[in-house]
Amino acid sequence: MTMKDKIDLNSNAVILRKEYKEDSFSPIDVFSFINNIDDITLVYYPISKRISGMCIKINKADKLIAINSTTSYGRQRFTVAHELYHLFFQEKFVNTICPSKIEGVKDIEERNANQFASFFLAPHEALQSYISTISDDGEKPLREYEIIQIEQHFGMSRQATLFRLVSEKYITLQFANTLKTNVIQSARKFGFDDSLYIMQPPEKQYRTTGKYIELVELLNQRGIISHGKYEEYLLEAFRTDIVYNLETEWDEVYD
Repeated sequence: MTMKDKIDLNSNAVILRKEYKEDSFSPIDVFSFINNIDDITLVYYPISKRISGMCIKINKADKLIAINSTTSYGRQRFTVAHELYHLFFQEKFVNTICPSKIEGVKDIEERNANQFASFFLAPHEALQSYISTISDDGEKPLREYEIIQIEQHFGMSRQATLFRLVSEKYITLQFANTLKTNVIQSARKFGFDDSLYIMQPPEKQYRTTGKYIELVELLNQRGIISHGKYEEYLLEAFRTDIVYNLETEWDEVYD
């Protein structure tokens, strides 16, 4: 088990994007991306703060990702991308539990997965190109405002953004350390939306999407399971919204 070259991890990230019809320069919606993979179930669940997520490869046709739903939206995006490395590129992979730390991780495959996740959200060429549009010919070091522009554009958490920019020497570690607190306020003061840095409210921290829900619906439609069993399976997956046809907080509009 060895640490992979950054160029190889970036290549892996770009290849996986392209396999599912995503280009290598645009920001990516990782949750829509996951929904386009037929064999993955995604579970949102409040786990220990020390854990960002976990994943399991049950067999060739079934994969499960669980993410810590108490983390920010930006960190959840990074966690999903991190787990994709384990599921698609780690050799002889079965399952893993992933720590919340990004920097200073000792496990080699966790380090590979962190680097891959960074490239998946912001491929090398895409980051380089974007930086050249917001700074003076991509000059270093970047300023606070430019760093926030980067994390907003690519949908990355502050920790993930600083990890990447330090590793590519766009900023110093000393400067990065000054940006690890007051994250929400730093975005607000420059006029940015703060949803990237905020976690879901408790009532939305339990949820399952993907293959499991689809399979339950197919079993129900084909009459293979009773309606009671159908509802039981959905409730076990925290989908009371489907069972009880709960309304969203917004009025539904066909437009």
